[in-house]
Order: sequence, then C-alpha cells, then structure tokens
Amino acid sequence: MSSPLQRAAGGAKRVLSASSSSSASLPFDDRDSNHTSEGNSDSLLADEGSDFEDSLNHNVKKRAAKRPPKTTPVAKHPKKGSRVVHGHNRKQSEPPANDLFSAVKAAKSDMQDSGDYPLTAPGPSWKKFQGSFCEFVRTLVCQCQYSLLYDGFPMDNLISLLTGLSDSQVRAFRHTSTLAAMKLMTSLVRVALQLSLHQDNNQRQYEAERNKGPGQRAPERLESLLEKRKELQEHQEEIEGMMNALFRGVFVHRYRDVLPEIRAICIEEIGCWMQSYSTSFLTDSYLKYIGWTLHDKHREVRLKCLKALKGLYGNRDLTARLELFTSRFKDRMVSMVMDKEYDVAVEAVRLLILILKNMEGVLTDADCESIYPVVYASNRGLACAAGEFLYWKLFYPECEIRTIGGRERRQSPGAQRTFFQLLLSFFVESELHDHAAYLVDSLWDCAGAQLKDWESLTSLLLEKDQNLGDVQESTLIEILVSSARQASEGHPPVGRVTGRKGLTSKERKTQADDRVKLTEHLIPLLPQLLAKFSADAEKVTPLLRLLSSFDLHIYCTGRLEKHLELFLQQLQEVVMKHAEPAVLEAGAHALYLLCNPEFTFFSRADFARSQLVDLLTDRFQQELEELLQSSFLDEDEVYNLAATLKRLSAFYNAHDLTRWELYEPCCQLLQKAVDTGEVPHQVILPALTLVYFSILWTLTHISKSDASQRQLSSLRDRMVAFCELCQSCLSDVDTEIQEQAFVLLSDLLLIFSPQMIVGGRDFLRPLVFFPEATLQSELASFLMDHVFIQLGDLGSGDSQEDHLQIERLHQRRRLLAGFCKLLLYGVLEMDAASDVFKHYNKFYNDYGDIIKETLTRARQIDRSHCSRILLLSLKQLYTELLQDHGPQGLNELPAFIEMRDLARRFALSFGPQQLQNRDLVVMLHKEGIKFSLSELPPAGSSDQPPNLAFLELLSEFSPRLFHQDKQLLLSYLEKCLQQVSQAPGRPWGPVTTYCHSLSPVENTADNSPQVLPSSKRRRVEGPAKHNRADGSSSQEESLKLNSIPPTPTLTSTAVKSRQPLWGLEEMEEEDGSELDFAQGQPVAGTQRSRFLGPQYFQTPRNPSGPGLGNQLMRLSLMEEDEEEELEIQDESSEERQDTDMQASSYSSPSECGLDLLDSTELDVEDF
Repeated sequence: MSSPLQRAAGGAKRVLSASSSSSASLPFDDRDSNHTSEGNSDSLLADEGSDFEDSLNHNVKKRAAKRPPKTTPVAKHPKKGSRVVHGHNRKQSEPPANDLFSAVKAAKSDMQDSGDYPLTAPGPSWKKFQGSFCEFVRTLVCQCQYSLLYDGFPMDNLISLLTGLSDSQVRAFRHTSTLAAMKLMTSLVRVALQLSLHQDNNQRQYEAERNKGPGQRAPERLESLLEKRKELQEHQEEIEGMMNALFRGVFVHRYRDVLPEIRAICIEEIGCWMQSYSTSFLTDSYLKYIGWTLHDKHREVRLKCLKALKGLYGNRDLTARLELFTSRFKDRMVSMVMDKEYDVAVEAVRLLILILKNMEGVLTDADCESIYPVVYASNRGLACAAGEFLYWKLFYPECEIRTIGGRERRQSPGAQRTFFQLLLSFFVESELHDHAAYLVDSLWDCAGAQLKDWESLTSLLLEKDQNLGDVQESTLIEILVSSARQASEGHPPVGRVTGRKGLTSKERKTQADDRVKLTEHLIPLLPQLLAKFSADAEKVTPLLRLLSSFDLHIYCTGRLEKHLELFLQQLQEVVMKHAEPAVLEAGAHALYLLCNPEFTFFSRADFARSQLVDLLTDRFQQELEELLQSSFLDEDEVYNLAATLKRLSAFYNAHDLTRWELYEPCCQLLQKAVDTGEVPHQVILPALTLVYFSILWTLTHISKSDASQRQLSSLRDRMVAFCELCQSCLSDVDTEIQEQAFVLLSDLLLIFSPQMIVGGRDFLRPLVFFPEATLQSELASFLMDHVFIQLGDLGSGDSQEDHLQIERLHQRRRLLAGFCKLLLYGVLEMDAASDVFKHYNKFYNDYGDIIKETLTRARQIDRSHCSRILLLSLKQLYTELLQDHGPQGLNELPAFIEMRDLARRFALSFGPQQLQNRDLVVMLHKEGIKFSLSELPPAGSSDQPPNLAFLELLSEFSPRLFHQDKQLLLSYLEKCLQQVSQAPGRPWGPVTTYCHSLSPVENTADNSPQVLPSSKRRRVEGPAKHNRADGSSSQEESLKLNSIPPTPTLTSTAVKSRQPLWGLEEMEEEDGSELDFAQGQPVAGTQRSRFLGPQYFQTPRNPSGPGLGNQLMRLSLMEEDEEEELEIQDESSEERQDTDMQASSYSSPSECGLDLLDSTELDVEDF
C-alpha cells in the first residue's frame, strides 16, 4: 500500500505529464504571423541552457532585427495582475486547471487521512527535504531574475497560488506554501538589493558622464544610461509590488498562525529581510511584528525572535533605527532572562549583551540588577551568559580600557588587582550566594585569563598591609581554590552540568599546562598561606584542598622537596590545632594524596603520617587511662579526649591504622558507657566511628587474600559485639548517639549481608550475618520515633531555625534510606516495609521519593508479597484507628479519609498493566473482605462488624478489576455476608459503598468524556440478560482466574459495521476543525477495533439453535457489554488519565474472558 506522500507525489507527476503534453501540442512555427508564440517558443528553446541572461540578450537582438508588427516582445508583457490573450490560442496557453485541481484535491484527502507531509515526515530523506525545497526556491528566483521574473504571468500566478494555499485549512498546504512564500520573499529581497546597487552604480556613471566637458561627453552614453535607469526603476517597482503582495497576502496572516512552526518561519525570514535590506524593512512598521511575537507561548518562536534581534543589534550601524523599538520592548527583552526555557533565556542575555555594547545608556541599573542573580543559576549555559554580561558591565570598563593603548596582551598588575577587588565587592555586597565557586564558573569562559592570574591572587593574600576584611579574605581564598580546581579538572561546581562528554585534545593540553603552572607557583607559597591562616578553620580548609589540584610529580622533578617538608609540618600543626570535621577531613585527604607508593617522596610522607598517628595514639592512651580510672572528668579533659578521638577517626577513614590496634581500647570505652552511662556523648560518637572503621579495614585485608578460619571467626565476633553495642546505644538518652548508632548499624548489616559473597567470594560466607528479631523490631521502632514525626512548617528559609530544620530533614532522609536498603537487600523481613508504606501519603512531601522507589523495587523483587504488604499497611492503620476511636462513625474521621487517600495512592502504584496485576488485585480484595468480616458482632446483634468499614478502603482498588472479576467478588462477598446477621431494611453503608464500586453502572455517561452519549445507545431489555445471569452463577462461586468463559459466538458483519459508523458521524458533528479531526482519528480507530472484536458478541448456550430471537439477544448483549465496558474505562480513567491508551490495550481482550494463550482469539483483525 502506498503512503499518502507517495500518492501525492504521484498526483503531482500526473499533472506535470499532462501539462507537458499540452505544451507539446503548441505550434512553434515562427513564420506564422497569426500565432503569437514566436517569442515564447524561441525563449523556451533558449532557456534549455543555464544562462538566462545570455538568452535574454539573444532574444532582444533577434527581435530588434525582425521586429514583427503583431508580436509582443517578452520585455513588453503587461504588468502583474493582467492576463495576455493570444487570439484563438488562449486555451492552449493556459495550464490544465482541471488536472491541477484534481491533484490538489487528492493530496488534500491523503494528507487529511495521514497527518504527515514532507516538512514533518520522519526519516533521513525527509529531513533533507526542507533544505532542498528552500534551495529550489532560491535557485528559481536567481535563474529567473533577468527574464521570467519580470514577465507578469508566471510570478503573478505563483504568488497567487502560494497566497491561496497559505490560507488553506489543511495544515500541510498552509505550512508548505508559507515556507515557499517566505523563501520566495527572501530571494526577491536579494534581487531588490542588487537592483538598488545597480541603480546607485548607474547614477554614479550618469553623474560622471554628465560632468564631463562638452567635447568629451557622449550623448549616446547618456541616453543609454537614462534608459537603463528607467528599466531598473521599472524592475524595482515590479519587485516591490511582488514583495508587497507576499507580505500582505502571506506574512501578515501567517505570523500569528495557530501552528508554531509557521510563526517561526515568518519571524526568521523577516529578520533576514531587515538585515539584508535594512533601508526598506528596518522600520517600526515591520519591527512591531517581532516585538509582538516576543510574547509567543512557544519556545521556538520566541527563540527566532531573539535571534533575529541579535542580528540587528549586533550591527552598530543599525542601532540608530532601533531606538523607538528598544524603548517600547526593552522591558520584555529584560524579562525574558527569566524565561522558563533555558535556551531562550540564554539568547535573551546575549541580546542584552549586544545592546549593552552597541547602545550606551539604554540599560538602566535596575535592568542590570535583574540580570546579576542569573550568574548563580543551575544551568551553566545561562550562568555563563549572565557572567559575560556581568563582565562587560562591571569589569571591562575598569580593567580593559587602561591597556588599550599598550601592545602587550598581558594586563598590568594594577588592572588585575582592580579586577579582583571588583569581583570581591560584587560577591560580598550583592549577598546573592554563599559560594564563590559558582561565580568563578560563570566568569570562566569570558574572564578565564584574569581568574588564572594566581600571582595576583596570592600576592593579595600574603600582603601584610592589606585592607581586606575577614569575609573578603575567605572569599579570595575560595576564588583561588575554585579557579585552581576549574583550571586543573575542568569540572563545574556541584549542581551544574556542562552537557559535554569530554574535552578536545587542545583543551586537554591547555588544562595540563595550566596545572603545571599552578603547581609550580603554589607549591612554594602553600606553606606560607597555611602558616598565615592556620588559626582560622574556615580559611585553612580550602587551602588544604588545593593539593588535589596539583601535579604532585613536580615535587620530585622540580627539586621542591624542602617545600614538601614545610607543608607536612604545617599540616601536622593544623591537625593538632583543630578538631572541626571539615579541617580534619581535608588534612587526612591531603596526606592520603601524598602517601602514594608511586611517588619517590613516599617514605617522607609515610614517616610524617606515622609520626602524627603515634602522637595521637599516645595522647589517646593517656587520656583513656584517666577516664577509666577516675569517675569524673572536667570539661578540658573531655574536650581533649573527644578531639583526639575525632582526629583519629578522620585519619582512620582515609588511612589504614590497623597496626596501632585501636579496636580494643575503644571497645572498653564504649562498654563502660553502656554499663555505667558516665562517658560523655562527645567521646562516644567518635569512638563508635573508630570501631566501625577498624572492622571495615580488617574486612578489607581479609577480602584481598584467602583468610584462615580463625581470622574469619575473630572478625565475626568483633562485628557481632559491635552490633550489640550499637543496639544498646539505640536506647540511649542522647539523640545524636542514637542516630549515629543506627547509621553505623545499618551500614554494617548491609555490608555483612548475603551480598558480600557475590562475585566469587564464597570464602566470606562465615561472615554473613542476619539480625535477630529483637534487633529488627528495635530498628523499626527507632524509625517510627525519629523519622516519621511531624514538624512545624518552614518559614522563609533564611532564618537559622529554618536551616537547622532543613538539616534535620536531610538527616532523617538518610536514616530512612538506610532502613529501606536493609529491606531491599533482604537483611530485614520484607513485612517490616509496612511500617514505611503506611506513611506514604502522610509524609509524601518529605519522603515520597524514597518510599516510592522502595515500593517499586519491592514489587520487582516479589509482586505478590509486595501486594500483601500494601494490604498489611492498611490493616495496621485501620486497627490503630479502631483502637483509638472505636467502630462508631469511623469512616467520618479525618484520619480515615487520609487512609482512603493512601489506598488510592497504593492503587495507582499498580500502574497501567491491568492484565499483569489481575491476580494480585483480586487476591488483595479477597484478603480485604476476609479481614473486614474477621470479627463478627455478638449473636442476635444488629451492629455491623467492627472491621466492616475496611471495605471502603478496598473500594479504591476496584477500578483495577476486570468486569468478570467484579462479578465474582460480588458473589464472594454475598456468600461471606450470609454468615453475618444483618437487620432487615438497614443495609450497612460500607457494604453498599463497596458493592457500588464493583457495580458496572458506577460511572454514568455524564461523568466521563469517553462514553458515547446516552441518546445514541440502545438498551434492549430481554430474556437474554436473565439467562446470562443464570448461566454465570456457577462461575461466581470461585475466584480462580484460570476459568475461561464460553467461546464467543461470532455475529454477522452487518452488526459489526454498524457501531463505528454512527460513532464517526457523531465525532465529526462535535468537532469539525482540522486539528481536532486529526487528533480524533486514532480514537475512532481504537473504538472501531474495540467494537468490532468478536469478544463483544458473547451469548449463553441456547439449545434451541440460531434464530431471530437469538439474534435479538446477541444484539442486546452486544450493546450492554459495550456500555459496561465504556463505564469501566471511565472508572479507571479517573484514577490514571496519563495511561489510558496502555490500559485499554489490556482491557479489551481480558475483560471479555478471552483465552490469553489462544492466538486465534487474539488476532481479531484477521477476521
């Protein structure tokens, strides 16, 4: 079957063949004076070549020689809009209108059916079509600019055709003709520009010839120049007339077309006209269209507007004509910096940069201040564009103008100092952000050379008589570290992504050179900087991190070992002076970088490490003995012991300190804390971390080689003992100790889970540890007490309390994530997940993403078990509510309404795979019915069972059921209710609600947009309905999903084809627009395939055989099944609107009870 595009192309070929055949029948006898096609035939024969100008000259000479009295030359054709009549040959010169009309009509029909046309069709061949099509229009005008362009007939008819098609309701015609018309207009603008240049040249030649003396002046030359001027003016008038017709007939109507692609084409082309032919188009009457379209709601159109304006503002000669436009639309251009589309915002900033450069004084301080905060945007492209704007506004006038007269490319030291002072003042005074690394990254592309002037930075920091404050010094150090990291690594700060996969070879070479320069300059100065700022933890921490940006081999190759010794000395002083975690972590990491066995100075670094750890270990042993021997310690002794433990813990994290044997003394300390409770919590926290790292380093040694059974047993004993200590700490009074113990215990249980033997490490099987039930319950209790707690709402986010509350939220999220990992990796029983899932709706804003991911992973592990856990969560919540408030009025409480919302969210988590989840949902309903009737009221009492309100929660899962499953569940519920005494005439509300959710008539046609109107449907009441109910009563006593209904009886094709006809007629009556019609086709297609399926013509077994009564019953059943199926779809569409199409693909075969293993019943379309 041919595609609509191929059929349209075939129609065009037939038109061309018809037109060529008709043109071949024209007479070409140039000796016949009655035929006026002599000039045309000669021009046609001559136009077979590619040079139209030579053919025109040839025809002019030929006509000048012959000058037939009754022939109209080509150059003397009437102007546009007129029609030439050539006697009795008029019909032969006109195109075959009937064939063209037929081709257009056929193409319109094909494109309406398919919705695809060359400009939007997928595929590589169609991707090139637009470029080739635009090139064709340009070449056509270029080749015709000396002959046929000024012939009134072809261009006027082409413009009329494009104008008419651009107003078509068919999108394909409108889009294609608008593109052709705009490209034609652009080509005509180029021709008009050339004509204006020719006119200028002609005017200069005429003035030069006229200014000659009387003896040198040539009258024939002046006459030819005058004739040439007249001819050029006529051509200019004709071109301007064509452009005016295209602009008013196409552009004025299509620049606000409903299709954004058409609007983008118009704006892009008018920008080209303004740049190439500014004398005619760069006026306010044309600029207003771009200004109006700046407010367009589509990204592509706004982008084209900004790019068009960039071409105008980028030319300083054109900015004088843009003053009125700028004053009118400047606010809009400034506001587009905050556009929701990043690429549009980037173009807006770059446009404002051009305005800043070429139009002085236009952007006010208020306009610039609205752009400055964008330098801290998360999108790097936008931040870099704003950084360039900041550079040209603040830094360039002060730092660059002073060096314009000099020949050296390198700036003077004074200019560099001015640059950093301005940078400091902007960062500190603006108070827009707390981290200067984002400002450095934003300025890196435009001011990278200034930021890499580390000599100026370090000289500012090491000056004795500097006038920098504490905040300015910290900011300058952060700028130094950020620029060094950016130069050596090339990575943006956290939260910004470049989107590039890698660096080019040139960029890698530049990065390596910068790293060498940085290292050679900072290695001698880093000890001096550490010595000056060693007392300030905020300043010394980033300085220690500078070492990660160095090329450490230069310590050896550059003979700089003495500076290494100085650095190690300063590092030891900093570590012994501070106890802050950030400083200790930076110092431990710096020493780790130096203690690489590949370096020749490894022995020196290792000796310095051993010396430092020996000093810390000796202090720890002395302080520990004092603590164990005395029952009381003053604050200084507690602080010293805690600081020593913190230093050892930080270095134990990065270095292997196993040979110092810190496990036993730390365990003694923790055991005393558990037994007596006299150990301060400042000491317990780092001691727990030390024991944890000791176990991990021991495991690392054992994993590298085959360990003996004694080593494995010793490690397991240590791990079990530590778990018992952490379990005891979970009940400690101090919250920090509880949380630290929980985190360490979660990580340790995860490491020693069954996952540790994966990957050929089966020899570690003796180390696998499963927590006991008491430990699991304590972990779950800790989670309930410390994670799922209600806190107050956050304020503006600026106060200290808000920051603390946010930090606490992050800590609780880490605790929950650790517990969920234990569930998913099988360390804890999966049933414990009910304690997490039951808080899904209540704490959705805080932990919704974590709980959702846990639920998804749990369903991937075991779908059936996960469904039972969801039901268990609802049971637990219902039981807690029942114990607190009793059974009376339970379903009216706010907590019960929240439970219904949770049940609805659980139902949505099953997704659109209705067929795959069929058995799970039915099982969930069955277990829920059992729970609701598990506790019966006393005998003779009319009270409802206490758990009966649980049926209202189950009703939220009813939309996930198939129709036949609903009938089976209704019968099962009725069977269960027979065991319960119920007062006559007083139905229980939960039972009514649940039965209503299982009823097929729950959703009416008025509530669902997908159900056909009730006036279009028939309900034929007959005995077939009762027969079907009787026939299915035997099936409703069981909930087995493998039961297959009777094989459906196929009806005649006349009954099948009746439904989609009136469905399509109604759809066309409701919406006749081209856009909605195109969108409505797939819906009609799905309705057709759904209605024509043989499964909708099921009838009960009738021994009387086929007949008129059977046909009526089939018709009745067919319409009832259609109505029920549509109502079921409405019910499910209310729960998940975004997955209707996927769900309907599962609902069609299975709702009617098809055998899903029988391929003959699945291939419905083959019938």
